[in-house]
Amino acid sequence: MKTALICIGLLALLIFVLGIAISATRNKMKKSIGYPDDPTALLHKLCRAHANAAEYIPILCILMFLIAAPGEPAPWVLAIMVIATASRYAHAIGMVAMPTLGRPNLWRVVGAGGTYVAGLTLTIALLLTV
Repeated sequence: MKTALICIGLLALLIFVLGIAISATRNKMKKSIGYPDDPTALLHKLCRAHANAAEYIPILCILMFLIAAPGEPAPWVLAIMVIATASRYAHAIGMVAMPTLGRPNLWRVVGAGGTYVAGLTLTIALLLTV
């Protein structure tokens, strides 16, 4: 359960850090709502990164918790939890730290792919525990 809780905590941290970064950027830009259409604008990148994280992180956290609640999962399942967490961080880096969202980059592709594979694997692992 410890690994799952650490992963859940790190994923929650990512959501809140992205949200705080959006608020700070909005304050700096004096923009209370929306974001520019420009895929190179920091506020655009932060908002999209946060929205994407908010789509995937809650279900990943639920899966991790439900799998770990009955007892310590198999080591391969714990590894998938770590991969899912690392994938979400990679995706966020690919969204925020790269020059533009106008074209894919390795961080985003690896992060998205890792999220899909890890999420599906965790779903299967949960179904196998029933």
